[in-house]
Amino acid sequence: MTTDADFGERLENRTVAYLDRIDDCVALLPRALDAYATEGAFDETVDEIAAVESECDELVREIRALITDAGPDDIGLLNTRINFNESALLDFYNELDVVANHTERIVQEVAMMRPAAGVEPFDDMREMADRIAEMTVVLADVVEGFVRGLARADATETLAEGIASIRALESECDELRNDAIETAFADGSIDQPLVYRELAVLLDELANTIEDLTDRIVVIASKEPGIVTETDGE
Repeated sequence: MTTDADFGERLENRTVAYLDRIDDCVALLPRALDAYATEGAFDETVDEIAAVESECDELVREIRALITDAGPDDIGLLNTRINFNESALLDFYNELDVVANHTERIVQEVAMMRPAAGVEPFDDMREMADRIAEMTVVLADVVEGFVRGLARADATETLAEGIASIRALESECDELRNDAIETAFADGSIDQPLVYRELAVLLDELANTIEDLTDRIVVIASKEPGIVTETDGE
């Protein structure tokens, strides 16, 4: 029979492997936009994103199965944080899976819409991709600490700084989205401004998804005093 420590370690290890691949997937987004703008290996990068996204799908299925198939003997009676939050944790992993899926969708839409790259709205979207990649790196650290805090009954994790960083980066994405859309419609030399609006909104949705994940963490952690998500005064 496995122990609660065994289960917690397996959940942590599989989550870390999953987060690494999500990070790899999103890190390809700025590279894909650069390749598109320079007529480089854009199609190859899109294919690479699709391949990594498929790996992410497989990894998250394994994690969900690990949680749903585990009984009290597997999780361990002492691991009440997992027991009490099982449903919310499954929802959390479902939302986390959206990050890689949405990254793939963005590059697919670029491939279909074929926006002109040498204009200011495209530059704004490229900056959004950078911010989103930064958010994903921070998210990996936050989620790893969050899962570690749930998987270990005596753990104390402080996630406030990472969550605040993600929120700040998401606000920057909002500003870049607004700039991209405003410029696309204000500059009469830009053809098909709706294309830039659609792509900017898609990028913003990805940033919002990452921020929403931190909101889910805050809600779950509100019942777990060992997981700190807000600094004093917030």
